[in-house]
Amino acid sequence: MRISGMAVFKQQNVEEFYEIREELGSGQFAIVKQCKEKSSGLEYAAKFIKKRQSRASRRGVRREEIEREVNILQQIQHPNIITLHDVYENRTDTVLILELVSGGELFDFLAQKESLSEEEATQFMKQILDGVNYLHSRKIAHFDLKVGSSGCCLRMYLTALQRITKSIGVITYILLSGASPFLGETKQETLGNISAMDYEFDEEFFSRTSELAKNFIRQLLVKDTRKRLTIQEALNHPWIKTHESMEETKVLETKKPERRQLKTKRLKEYTIKSHSSMPPNNTYVNFERFTLAVEDVSVMETSVSAIAVAQDSLQEDIDALISIYNEKETWYKEESESVRHELSQLRYEYRKVESMKKHLQDDIKTVDSSITDITGKYMERKSHFEVLGQELSSEVKWVQDVMSSFQMDNGNGSFSNGDFASVFNKDVNEALKELLNSSCSGELLSGMNLDLTE
Repeated sequence: MRISGMAVFKQQNVEEFYEIREELGSGQFAIVKQCKEKSSGLEYAAKFIKKRQSRASRRGVRREEIEREVNILQQIQHPNIITLHDVYENRTDTVLILELVSGGELFDFLAQKESLSEEEATQFMKQILDGVNYLHSRKIAHFDLKVGSSGCCLRMYLTALQRITKSIGVITYILLSGASPFLGETKQETLGNISAMDYEFDEEFFSRTSELAKNFIRQLLVKDTRKRLTIQEALNHPWIKTHESMEETKVLETKKPERRQLKTKRLKEYTIKSHSSMPPNNTYVNFERFTLAVEDVSVMETSVSAIAVAQDSLQEDIDALISIYNEKETWYKEESESVRHELSQLRYEYRKVESMKKHLQDDIKTVDSSITDITGKYMERKSHFEVLGQELSSEVKWVQDVMSSFQMDNGNGSFSNGDFASVFNKDVNEALKELLNSSCSGELLSGMNLDLTE
């Protein structure tokens, strides 16, 4: 499998090509062992990195993080930084074959020496600064600078450059004194010292330390990150430059020879005193415990920075939420006014409709009453009309009888049948109209003309 930067993750068994030996160190998800290449006989360090098996798992390192570390190591070619020789991979692990740094940890070296001169301290710091400066030139930052790091075995992550220079200041302080600048009685006190950048040059530890060295530390352990030395400025500091000039070194040694020797005994005593539960003759373990304490300081410093970043982010979120709330509140007020106006209009229309409904109900009641009255009058008129009809039928029958008697007496009468009928019919019609009008039913028979001839 090939990844960016032309690195090849070989799928063969690493033990077919390398003889795996004793363990050199371990971390949360990695273990480093010494190994020997079978083909050349050269010694290397094999770093076994446990791979994360699934996205939901928290155990192991994600594939992309391993690829990033490999790509970064491929870019680096510097005498103070380890180089990548080969990469192997199996189902559970990725194995990086790295240059073997056999010098051990700085603490081990100091424990074997009777004394440490400032010139030697500047040589150590010069190597660290050169390596870090090289990384910065390639846009890479070191996130794990501490006295306990083996040589310059680096873990690379992007981070703030000011934090790195502060770490260099802490390392210098420890080298020259055997004490931590921020270490307190409790983790809370240590955290507070780091946050406030609260430290001092204890006379017990710095009585023989040059003012130039103290100045170097002061310019690195500054709370205002804008005022801290950059890596390049640290490299050009006079305290670092002194070991490059033999004549200047001789002058300084002649003037204050007693201040040039730093007894590593203080480092041992400090470690044993801080961790009295460990046997005093177990130097490596004591220094390892002290290294862990320094790592705790570094972790707490990182936590403080993370908390500060989280606080800034939280404040930004709060400001954004307040702004959104204000905008929404204004919008709600406007909408509320609009809804209130519309509701008022609806109430007015509702009251108007209710009034019309009431009037309509009153009109319906009135109409119902009128219909009831009309129905009563109608029934009364109908009954009256039926009586009139009966009377009219009787009268018509009488008239027919009279007409019949006139027709039978045609030879003696004074009127002709037609003339008499016409006159009689007219008189009867007028009489009937008068009769109907007097009974308020004339409108029903107003156009009725009875032909009495038949």
